[in-house]
Amino acid sequence: MGPDYKQIYTDIIEEKFPEKIGDMKIMQKIERISSAIDIITLNNLIFGKSELLTECGNQKLRSYDHKSIVNILEYQKKNKLNNAETANHFKMSRNTISKWKRIFKI
Repeated sequence: MGPDYKQIYTDIIEEKFPEKIGDMKIMQKIERISSAIDIITLNNLIFGKSELLTECGNQKLRSYDHKSIVNILEYQKKNKLNNAETANHFKMSRNTISKWKRIFKI
């Protein structure tokens, strides 16, 4: 089944960021979590943009579901980006992007 992201993020907001409880954008995002991209976006909304060193350390721990991978590759195609530009946008390795393109043939 997976983690209950709604409960996790609600608890985080109540405990660490009570001023963000009324933020409708965050609360709507919590209700509609369906992929890894949604989780990354929600993290940026709640915690803000992290520093580059922190981001590099956290990147090693990320995993992406099929839907998120397809969304990233479609974003690349729609915006006519190369692998390096796409990787910089999503803060990941360009080798990961090229591997996904080989696997998913998009």
